[in-house]
Amino acid sequence: MKKPIKHILIIRFRRVGDSVLAVPLCTSLKKSFPDVQIDFVLNSAIASLYEGHPDIDKIISFTDEENHSLIKYLSRVRQVMQATKYDVIIDMRSTVKTLFFSLFSLNTPYRIGTKKGYNVLLHNYCIDNHNDNLTDMVQHNLQLLRPLEKEAKITYDPELRLYVDEKEKNSFRLYMEKQGVDFSRPVIFASVVTRVAEKMWNPERMKDVLRRIIDKYQPQIIFNYTGNREEELAKALHKELDNDPHIFTSVRADSLLDLRAMIANCDFFFGNEGGPRHIAQSFGIPSYAIFSPGIVKSVWLPGDKERYQGISPDDLSSPTQQGQMSAQDYFNLITVDDVWKEVDLMLNVYLAKK
Repeated sequence: MKKPIKHILIIRFRRVGDSVLAVPLCTSLKKSFPDVQIDFVLNSAIASLYEGHPDIDKIISFTDEENHSLIKYLSRVRQVMQATKYDVIIDMRSTVKTLFFSLFSLNTPYRIGTKKGYNVLLHNYCIDNHNDNLTDMVQHNLQLLRPLEKEAKITYDPELRLYVDEKEKNSFRLYMEKQGVDFSRPVIFASVVTRVAEKMWNPERMKDVLRRIIDKYQPQIIFNYTGNREEELAKALHKELDNDPHIFTSVRADSLLDLRAMIANCDFFFGNEGGPRHIAQSFGIPSYAIFSPGIVKSVWLPGDKERYQGISPDDLSSPTQQGQMSAQDYFNLITVDDVWKEVDLMLNVYLAKK
């Protein structure tokens, strides 16, 4: 008789978008092994996003201090691995640093990781799950479950799902109403600025698209931002749009808990690709994203291709052209008309219902 799988450790770390795309792994494991406990390793800055998630039993978070000090990091990893006897370790990062989780738990029957040149001695199952750009990241991640097919019939569930408590959602909704948001009209969550400057589409073109959206659909648009730099850019963009009353820069999300509640109260996502778009998709909110160079749309945009869409400079060029252009010139291949043509079609479907 096989020994039941009772305890699984999933090592993710990284940022919001990466972690949201890892959730289907947790969901699939819960459906395949209903009595299993799943521990999820994340950076502490994003851990709160998963509070109350039914497919994650325990969040193990690492602070920046622990991540940036090798001694503190190793001490924490060893502490985690000594505290629990895991039946399965799934190392989604498979970096030199994350290999220490397996090193401190060599008796774990399934030590699964992405195939790298250096991890064969510590991961007894190395999966070549990043070998093409035709498969999206969720499917890449789910391939890490293949070794467990010998233990049970694996239910592969690719849907992104986050959860927000209704009380939390309603509380933030009241706050939005106090800021002037009218929920009898459509509300668009707009990611107009980015943490990494190179991922932000041309602001002049963004303004043109926003004007067209406002002129045709008269929605309320919440400008999302994080930190002082992004706030300054968002408010400057609003000012350049003549402080249009359809746009709100006063609705603030000061934490990830606020951000998920804010997004859950919106009807549509529009803007630069990133973590907030992934959160929007996890709540089933239709979205249209603008992908920067180097972010492969076919990999980073999973799910329903009608409800979740986007545009990339790769859609408008050949690999030869890309090699001959600067990153900014390549990004600028995306025109206002390119974006408007597609987002208008989506808004006509999803906002018309409001």
